Amino acid sequence: MPIFAQDVTTITANSDDISDNLDLEAVASIFGDSKDLEDFEKRLNDPKTQISNLDLNNDGEVDYLRVMETSEKNVHSISIQAVIGKDQYQEVAVIDVQKDSKGTTQVQVVGNVDMYGPNYYITPYYPVVPVFFTLFWVAAYRPWYSPWYWGYHPPYFRPWAPISPYRYRTNVHVHVNINNTYNRNNVRINNRTNINTRDNAYFKNNPDKSFNKRNPGVSNRSELSKDRKSRPANRGVNTDKGYKSSGRPVQKPNNKPGARPGSKPGNKPSARPGSKPSTRPSYTRPNTKPSAKPSTRPNNRPSNTRPSSRPSNSRPSSRPSNSRPSARPSSSRKPASRSSHMRTRH
Repeated sequence: MPIFAQDVTTITANSDDISDNLDLEAVASIFGDSKDLEDFEKRLNDPKTQISNLDLNNDGEVDYLRVMETSEKNVHSISIQAVIGKDQYQEVAVIDVQKDSKGTTQVQVVGNVDMYGPNYYITPYYPVVPVFFTLFWVAAYRPWYSPWYWGYHPPYFRPWAPISPYRYRTNVHVHVNINNTYNRNNVRINNRTNINTRDNAYFKNNPDKSFNKRNPGVSNRSELSKDRKSRPANRGVNTDKGYKSSGRPVQKPNNKPGARPGSKPGNKPSARPGSKPSTRPSYTRPNTKPSAKPSTRPNNRPSNTRPSSRPSNSRPSSRPSNSRPSARPSSSRKPASRSSHMRTRH
């Protein structure tokens, strides 16, 4: 029987990071598929797709993400904020939608500095420009402000328990539109937008959990991802405790004598001299039954079967001897002539 280690998982900041729980490429993907900002907020919090895996307040449920919009001349900034308590919000990313001098709409997703590090930007390119982008430049357009807050959520939202970052990274890629292009760069298209310091409740209360504290010597999320790829998969995870980088328990090696290389742990060593065999002898029960049934029935039936001909007491084919003769009896013959009797007398 396999033996598993009983120690708990030991994970450092280099293996799992807070930024692993919200993929900004997935955010940029569903932003391009949305009908408007209200629909975008619904997609962010859809329990079926589970785009977010953030649980910043550690209450065992994924935080609701609200969407707040501000506009300044030809730039619309859409702030994505995690609701972590009463009147407490943590901005995790900003989406800038800007119209350049040529009338072309540009989109850029900006990660929060404390969460993703400085200068972490994703610029998506959509083959088909989303229809609702044109609404931003209508004179009568009104910015979107989410009406939801702590303890007051839309009816479609059903909080779910967060999963491991490893599983989240695997599952969220299904919801990334591969027809789009996602470029990572260090240049922000909107330099006039000020950094939001008001809705920064989580990192204000936990300054030791900012990106530079979690990952010293790493510039931002992009460098962290490259550093992970260049190192072994189990970086930052204490595999001596019996866990892989995925968080699954690993089996202890079988160092008992007689064990074959690569065999399952817990196998018994080879039998000692004079010990009983580990398996039963190859004796098999004798097969008394015929190996196979006869392919055909016997040609002759057994003796107790009905005879092919009728028995002797059956009606004879010809009449018996006492049957009526075909000719008349001898008494019917004529008597001898008188002359013959007379000849005998003398």
